[in-house]
Amino acid sequence: MDPVLLPSSLPRYPRLTWLAPFTLLAGCTGVPEGTQPVTDFRIDHYLGQWYEIARLDHGFESGLECVTANYSLRDDGDIRVINRGYDPKEQRWESAEGRASFAGEPDVGHLKVSFFGPFYAGYSVLALDPDYQHALVAGPDRDYLWILSRQPTMPAATYSAYLDRAQALDFPVDELISVEQDPAHCPPQPDTPSAG
Repeated sequence: MDPVLLPSSLPRYPRLTWLAPFTLLAGCTGVPEGTQPVTDFRIDHYLGQWYEIARLDHGFESGLECVTANYSLRDDGDIRVINRGYDPKEQRWESAEGRASFAGEPDVGHLKVSFFGPFYAGYSVLALDPDYQHALVAGPDRDYLWILSRQPTMPAATYSAYLDRAQALDFPVDELISVEQDPAHCPPQPDTPSAG
């Protein structure tokens, strides 16, 4: 799809390119210092849709509600990443498609994600329940953190446990914002493209 041109004639890229600000920097595929991605990771269990319950906010997601991430296998063995969020002010969905692959061993929850050609950023699953229903995900440093769930809501006790885990890892949890996921506020999403 061709970029939409703004009045300045500069290309307008989708805001919802998670990790985009630091995919432009070389060597950002690591994990936040002092943290470890989960082991015994099963990508086939991780695929599918996740709802964003809370995040450290950034310009590329600012104002977006109903944010989801969908992961599916590509024909080449990499992972298709489709991020979507609803902009209530503009009353429209925004989306961005990227690709991910393992940064190391395939049984470790450490991937590298790209939305811009050969530029990759770290994506680390720092906590994950045995049933793959809830996840704590970080970028390459402590400025980027997401709490994800398979459902639009997360039990209070589970959320508190993930918050405690993030705090123990020295993330600025007081800066986390809750993400609106109430179906009454979230219009139906566009269809997700099939894996290819």
